[in-house]
Amino acid sequence: MGDTFASGGASGLPRSKGGSPGRTAVGRLSGKNRYVSKEVQVSAPRTRNRWGEGERLRGEILAAASRLLSELDGEDGLTIRGVARVAGIAPASIYQHFTDRAALVAGLTEHEFVRLRVAMEAAGDRVDSGDVVGRVRAMLHASCRFAMDNPGHYRLMTANGPPGTAPGVRPAGPLVDVIDLLVAGFARCAAAGVALRVSPERAAVIAFVGAHGRVALFQDSAKHNDADSVMSFVDEFVALVFA
Repeated sequence: MGDTFASGGASGLPRSKGGSPGRTAVGRLSGKNRYVSKEVQVSAPRTRNRWGEGERLRGEILAAASRLLSELDGEDGLTIRGVARVAGIAPASIYQHFTDRAALVAGLTEHEFVRLRVAMEAAGDRVDSGDVVGRVRAMLHASCRFAMDNPGHYRLMTANGPPGTAPGVRPAGPLVDVIDLLVAGFARCAAAGVALRVSPERAAVIAFVGAHGRVALFQDSAKHNDADSVMSFVDEFVALVFA
């Protein structure tokens, strides 16, 4: 067997000409000392991120984790290596943004809540501003659709609710931010003269919990349910908070 070596090294042999990016010439001395060259695919070295690229990579990692979560339908199988595979990067690249799996799950949870808030806000904005009750219903419908379309994501989100707080201290976190969208919606109803049986804050919690419970029943027995029945229930439930 002849010696094998990479071109352009200590041998002084030239690199292959016209090769495509990411390829390098590998040479071999045959039994008659003839030089034989071929090209092999190699990974290009990762360069230092330019300004803003680090944040973009973080977003790509979270998007990949979200796609993997859809495949798994739950967070139990969510691993650093699995996310790296989906993102097409090395696991070490993930550790530059998330110290461990727990940090990745926390980041993914917040990422999914952002998606939910965007969906709810967009749904409300599509309704005429004068239809204040319709805007609340639209936001709740969007919340239910998100949960039914992304069951694994929704379980992750609701399993990681706001941490406990001291008595009298209002909790904070992405779940509270979602409920605050409904608080604002019910407050607009009250300002428009649509009477509520309870405060906007209480109405928002009641409506969200009712919608969440109905979605949970849908997910437990989806074969015997349909999305329209969920939306109808939400509309009937929301009507109960109005005087």
